[in-house]
Amino acid sequence: MSKTTSIYARVEPAIKEEAENILSQLGIPMSNAINIFLRQVVLQKGLPFEVKINQNKPLTYGDLTPDEFNFEIEKGFKSLDEGRIVSADLVAERMQEEYNRGL
Repeated sequence: MSKTTSIYARVEPAIKEEAENILSQLGIPMSNAINIFLRQVVLQKGLPFEVKINQNKPLTYGDLTPDEFNFEIEKGFKSLDEGRIVSADLVAERMQEEYNRGL
């Protein structure tokens, strides 16, 4: 058996719990998942996924998968249920300010 070393990392409790639940369903202990990640970093000579800054632009229907679209609709319904309502005029004003800067 090869030698091992310990890694200590601070993570948000909710993220840790959600990851543990998912990994448990896959039958993979957290330590194995971290080991898999680190091995991929070595093999890829970098992060094993694309890391980029999301462009701050409005969502368009054509850019969304059906699941993403449904998720966005559900977020809207949740906001309505929670009373987080903004007038259409205010939305238009904010979008003008946010997305037409420097155009």
